[in-house]
Amino acid sequence: MADSLKRLVTAESCRLLQEKLENWYWDYEINSCDQNLNRCCELIEMNSVIQGQLFTILNETSREGGHYGGVETIKTRLLPWLGTCFSHATSGRLFETNLSFNQDSIEKERQLRQLATSQTLQLQEELTSTRLELDRVQQDLAQTQLALEDTKTKSATTLLTAADEIIQLRAVLKASLAQEEDSLRWLDRLSDYEQQQIEMLRDKLSIVEAQKSVLQSRIARSRSPSPRRIRSRSPSPLPLRSCSPGRARSTNASRHGVLVARFGDIYSRERFDAERILRAYIGDMEMVQRIIYTAAVESFQAAKLAYRQFKMRVRKTLSIGHSGPESLEDTVLDYIVHHEDLYDVQASVTEVIRSMKINPKISFPPEFDFVVINSFIRELCRVAFSMQTLTPPLDIAFGMDGELFSETKYHRSVDSDYTAALVAYHVWPALMENDVVIVKGEAVTKRGALWSHRSRSRSKSRSRSVSPLLSHLSRSRSPSPRRSGIKITG
Repeated sequence: MADSLKRLVTAESCRLLQEKLENWYWDYEINSCDQNLNRCCELIEMNSVIQGQLFTILNETSREGGHYGGVETIKTRLLPWLGTCFSHATSGRLFETNLSFNQDSIEKERQLRQLATSQTLQLQEELTSTRLELDRVQQDLAQTQLALEDTKTKSATTLLTAADEIIQLRAVLKASLAQEEDSLRWLDRLSDYEQQQIEMLRDKLSIVEAQKSVLQSRIARSRSPSPRRIRSRSPSPLPLRSCSPGRARSTNASRHGVLVARFGDIYSRERFDAERILRAYIGDMEMVQRIIYTAAVESFQAAKLAYRQFKMRVRKTLSIGHSGPESLEDTVLDYIVHHEDLYDVQASVTEVIRSMKINPKISFPPEFDFVVINSFIRELCRVAFSMQTLTPPLDIAFGMDGELFSETKYHRSVDSDYTAALVAYHVWPALMENDVVIVKGEAVTKRGALWSHRSRSRSKSRSRSVSPLLSHLSRSRSPSPRRSGIKITG
């Protein structure tokens, strides 16, 4: 019996019968008559199969109870139900009760299904509305992103435009500031020139007045009755004197400060301009720095020579008619200070360029000409000439490749070897007063500087063929009187 019951439970026939019955209930209205009858017959067949299995189980159960086992139950329940063909009142109530239970269960299940269906529909509607809202939000987000990208693009464009405008405005401002500085510098030079012209006119006026007084005294003496006195005085040359003797010494301190500052400006400004010009023709930075240092040294040499010759001529001219409490040297110095514009600086520039062309320490392309740094050399010559009018005069320190580096005379360049003790080459000379350094120069120190200097000198002596005349000129460095560059008027 247990096996038959197990097979009945395993087959799940009752569950299938209930499911088919429920499906028939839900589809009854939409099915045709034949379909409903077929469903009913199918259910009857399934019910008969289940009843057959139940009767088999009933038979086996009664056998297990013995010969008289279950007789009372069969008599009281099964036989009356079979005898009345399912019309007995008790069996009918039981069937109706089961049917009512089934109907209640079916109704509850139907209500649950309707509730689930309604909830499902409601959830689907809510989900649909949520999806629509999500789609709308996504569309708004996409539009917002597009607007943000557009705003970013416009902002970037505006920023670039503003940056370009700022760069242009900075360039215009820089050009305006440079133009303003040039204008101020030009006005200062113009005012200095006008002041010099005024001083020159005053000096000339004083000279004319002195000449007038001398002529008046001569006229008075010529009218004198003493012929011996007339014969004893012969006419003397007119003196060239400044209106304010000793003025050069009184302005020595101020001129000293101005010239030292100007020397520093040439080092920090004009030198870099000259380097930029030379780099367009010469690729070696070391050679460019050597050329600038050589130009500075040669400019001081030429300016000192021109000053000595200028001073000799002025002394010779003023010594003829010199008279007065001031010394001849003070008179000569005042005249040179007030007439520095008579210095022929172009002659010194020409002499510097000539000396640089035959200098064995520097090399340059054959097509190159030092005229490209003419203004740099000219300014150095002017400053060097003016420094000779100071008391005591200023000069530059002597420098030689391979010398021992001196902290009191030079700064090390940024590309120097700070552990090296010898100077490879000089970048800028030191300014000295009475053998005391007042402005440091600049030098490059490297290890093996002496050996590299000697090897470079030997290679240059082999590669460059200098004629004996040029060698003699490079050693002597004494130009002819015709190229002294001094002009004295009056």
